Amino acid sequence: MTDAIDPTNASSASRPTAANAAPAATLEREPVLSAKNLVAGYLPGVNILNGCDLDCYPGELIGIIGPNGAGKSTLLKALFGLVSIREGSVTLQGEDITNLKANKLVQAGVGFVPQTNNVFPSLSIEENLQMGLYLRPKKFAERLEVIYDLFPVLGQRKGQRAGSLSGGERQSVAMARALMMDPKVLLLDEPSAGLSPVRQDETFIRTRRINKAGVSIVMVEQNARRCLQICDRGYVLDQGRNAYSGTGKELADDPKVIELYLGTLAKDVDSAR
Repeated sequence: MTDAIDPTNASSASRPTAANAAPAATLEREPVLSAKNLVAGYLPGVNILNGCDLDCYPGELIGIIGPNGAGKSTLLKALFGLVSIREGSVTLQGEDITNLKANKLVQAGVGFVPQTNNVFPSLSIEENLQMGLYLRPKKFAERLEVIYDLFPVLGQRKGQRAGSLSGGERQSVAMARALMMDPKVLLLDEPSAGLSPVRQDETFIRTRRINKAGVSIVMVEQNARRCLQICDRGYVLDQGRNAYSGTGKELADDPKVIELYLGTLAKDVDSAR
């Protein structure tokens, strides 16, 4: 986990750009996941995304922040085939996956953890994990060992019914189930939503640990300051478009981002508690 960021140390040299240029260190690598000029929405003729872009390079933790209604969760659902993309494209390691169904995306290597209803409450922890690998049942024992190493508490309580767990524990089960297929990239939708501050910290630490284990992650998060502290790069969405992009520290230190977004987002988080 990175050190806490002091927004008072902002300087023009470290400010992010409104463009979506990748850092120089990533220019020679192919993104594991890339979205270009996405236009998407739930109702005919009503677009939530209006030309949104995103690149996630191997081993990166990408944070997506922005005000309520900016299209953050819609972007994740569009990437995972749950919202129809009307214009633009999504590629996974260079292969076009635009508008593929969710089961095909899981097979291709995209994991997704929704914000709510993300476990099978009547099943045990281990049965939930088994559901995560229904496409490759022969690898269950092998993947289970990896998952219990990342989530030792789940191994200790594997027979407990998921519906009896706390919100933070259910979030762990949901993440673990998505990781059973050994995805190339993991999409997390508001993983800290509804959790106490202590459980939020645990979730962010766990997310960074999963990332350090080699899993590329794209995370939508309402707790903007905490998200920017742990992410490698971030995108600020506003009205379905990229308003700013840069490293987590650049965004957290930028006076304009602080003025326009971080203060408002902090109030949104406080009011949601």
